[in-house]
Amino acid sequence: MAGLNDATRGRLLFGGDYNPEQWPPEVWQEDVRLMRDAGVTLATVGVFSWATLEPSPGARDFGWLDDVLGRLDEAGIGVCLATPTASPPPWLGARHPETLPRDEHGTVVWYGSRNQFCASSPVYREHAARITEDLARRYGRHPALRLWHVNNEYGTACYCDETARHFRSWLRDRYGTLQALNEAWGTAFWSQRYGTWDEIIPPRRAQYLINPTQVLDFRRFTSDALLECFVAERDIVAAHSPDVPVTTNFMPLFAGQDGWRWAAEEDVVSVDLYPDPAAAHDDATGPAHGALVQDLTRSQAGGPWMLMEQAASAVNWRPVNRPKPEGLMRQWSLQAVARGADAICFFQWRQSRQGSEKFHSAMLPHAGEHSRTFDQVRALGEELAGLTDVVGTTVTASVAVLHEWSAWWASGQPGRPSAALDYPAVLATWHQALWEQNLTTDFAHPEADLTGYRLVVVPQLYLLSDAALDNLTRYVRGGGTLVCGFFTGVADVDDRIREGGVDERLRRLLGIARVHEWWPLAEEERVGLSDGSHGTVWSEDLELADAADDSEDAGRAEVIAAYATGPLAGRPAVTRATAAGDVGAAWYVSTLPERPALRALLAEAARTAGATPVLPDAPAGCEAVRRGELLFLLNHLPEQITVPLQDPHTDLLSGQAHPTEVTLGRHGVAVLTPTPKGSRA
Repeated sequence: MAGLNDATRGRLLFGGDYNPEQWPPEVWQEDVRLMRDAGVTLATVGVFSWATLEPSPGARDFGWLDDVLGRLDEAGIGVCLATPTASPPPWLGARHPETLPRDEHGTVVWYGSRNQFCASSPVYREHAARITEDLARRYGRHPALRLWHVNNEYGTACYCDETARHFRSWLRDRYGTLQALNEAWGTAFWSQRYGTWDEIIPPRRAQYLINPTQVLDFRRFTSDALLECFVAERDIVAAHSPDVPVTTNFMPLFAGQDGWRWAAEEDVVSVDLYPDPAAAHDDATGPAHGALVQDLTRSQAGGPWMLMEQAASAVNWRPVNRPKPEGLMRQWSLQAVARGADAICFFQWRQSRQGSEKFHSAMLPHAGEHSRTFDQVRALGEELAGLTDVVGTTVTASVAVLHEWSAWWASGQPGRPSAALDYPAVLATWHQALWEQNLTTDFAHPEADLTGYRLVVVPQLYLLSDAALDNLTRYVRGGGTLVCGFFTGVADVDDRIREGGVDERLRRLLGIARVHEWWPLAEEERVGLSDGSHGTVWSEDLELADAADDSEDAGRAEVIAAYATGPLAGRPAVTRATAAGDVGAAWYVSTLPERPALRALLAEAARTAGATPVLPDAPAGCEAVRRGELLFLLNHLPEQITVPLQDPHTDLLSGQAHPTEVTLGRHGVAVLTPTPKGSRA
């Protein structure tokens, strides 16, 4: 199977979305000249070109694309050729309104924007397959072709009648019988029992709360329906060019797709990433968010991955769209390389003069080639060209964060103990606490093999399968260290509450007899802990297991911190359990500690587990990542920092030798390779 290495040809890919159909042909030659000047090696072409390629039903206009691909090939610029199916032309919606999606109210989502398709529509799928087939037949062997890019940012949900039929078919495959579905959905509640398959509909607008398992299954179904569309187009292009890898671009930490299932169907895993430049320094949530998405994407890929889109400067969709100050675009690009990316691309190459995204920045901005932005793009291209040593190398992590989409979908519904419990926010808080300590982190599915990790953390997984619970038990019994957050292991895969409120296997592992009550906190509320710190968002009324229980699978829990204020004062808040003969440990954190306290807690768990930071002496604000033999250092503080080194290194970016330390300015980056012994440093 083709992979990213087949596209890189030994160098980091660099480029962006190129939309020549927005410009007259006389501009194309200037584009090619400036791409070569900037060091561009890859142009993504055709993402939104369906109406240009097929101006009327069945018509084909490939002449302009022949010209563009020929120019790029002549200039030595590779092409990531997109199927244009994310944005059907107006004629498809006008002639076939059944291809348009409907929202949960039954309202048609009309054409006039993008992504206006129903993934279940046979008519949409037929037209998408036709244009994809013709595109692949014509360009599948083109010398410029490096990658196929299918569709774009999948995520549209539809609630129409065609979707209802497709949903029922999916449910038949999942459950087999109506009796099994009724049992799984708990339809005895509120008189919801289904007597025929035709009675089942998507979770459309209802009088009050909708059956939560119906909603959960519809989220699963929607992800699978979109995946069917991707696989259909992937198979078409692969048949014409089996040696060319295929990708589609994920949105960052996006709820609409089960990323683990999708990544397994891709040759190359790619993502679009747009951290807020306004969050670069104050609390570092910008680069922390970038690191989270990059770690997740690398984990989905199982190796090098592709940054398909980022902004050269400002975006156009925030309430206030701050540009990137000088140096930040370079730093965040190199952060992606540090965390496993072998391709650094942007949306887009030339800034649009019309349309909804004309204020979204580009590699070549409205200010032209003599602009600060283009100067920075050119400099980045030159630096990336010199980092051939990094291509294909891996990032090794000793810590895993467990993440699963069904758990997210289930826990985010209404009718839960607290609407203030936000799964992505909890996940980001835990990941940032690890990132700030330079503890390199993978993400993993709860059922994945965890034996290679010294520390596994579960920020909050409300829903866990039996296989996942058995997996966690094996991991700890095998000597691993687990840190488990609150409101975890509460429900099974059908969103049925486990007996006892939390699964017995997890409670025994954690040394907890029972959770008497979940005790959520108000949005601004804090609860004091006995170690002087505070908890937020959540608390729980725990009872520890009886120390007299001497069964071999029972954990012995000690209280690390107790609640010191509020109605739970004196009761356990943070615990650590081991069982007789175990070398592993299982921590339970029944609240969300404030950032310094969570950072300290995870640092202690990592220390006892033997998971060490990449550079233990790095100052605050310094991100340190090791990729292969290279050490990446990034300064996320507004002021200069000095980073001590354990051994002499040489910076591949500057060529400068650093015997004992490196000084990094604002947005500074160093890519260090060990200085060979005997060399002058």
